[in-house]
Amino acid sequence: MKYDVIFFDIDDTLFDFGKSEKAALHKTFEAFGLPEGLADYRADYREISNVLWRELEQGKLSITTLGAERFRRLFAKHNLPIDGTEFNHAYLENLGKEIYLVDGAAALFDSLPGQRSAIITNGFKHVQLSKLGNSPLQNVFEAVIISEETGSQKPDSRIFDYAFAKLGLTKEANALMVGDSLTSDIQGGLNYGIDTCWFNPAHKENTIGIQPTYEINHLTELLTIVK
Repeated sequence: MKYDVIFFDIDDTLFDFGKSEKAALHKTFEAFGLPEGLADYRADYREISNVLWRELEQGKLSITTLGAERFRRLFAKHNLPIDGTEFNHAYLENLGKEIYLVDGAAALFDSLPGQRSAIITNGFKHVQLSKLGNSPLQNVFEAVIISEETGSQKPDSRIFDYAFAKLGLTKEANALMVGDSLTSDIQGGLNYGIDTCWFNPAHKENTIGIQPTYEINHLTELLTIVK
């Protein structure tokens, strides 16, 4: 194999986060007496959430703060008497049960026997472990590195330090970071001096000047890079 280890992001790289989020939000809004909540509030929720995730990448807040804060802001905006912390807890429970693999994910790992691989994800530990543990990918990864557990998140190099130590790798190891986010996955890999692969199934234009080593539009295209 070309790389000693391949690091993968989870959401929108191996798992379809949009589908999971939509289903989990709908179930949670229903449980809180808002059956039309998904239609009424999802757009505002995504806007608020995106701002907070960017702040997380910049080290301005913790993943724990982010969880409840996104719903606190949403409910304050719409004058809804719902506790953000309570809603977030219920949402995360639902999110961990909504599992949708990205097309090609299972086939990719079936074609990579013997390749060392691991997860590096900015996310909630319980949710990410639940997704992986209840999916066909449950026994694929040598390690699962989650920002909530490490105290740092991509693109911070400290999460890569943690990952390399966890896998017993030296700084000279030949590694690849695969993910959908230029600002998190690709910038993180660049910061650490390893190769990167931007998973871009929607053929988005790269307008921010962060240049990955490779770009793929389907996961199985990775095989031509790593073999």
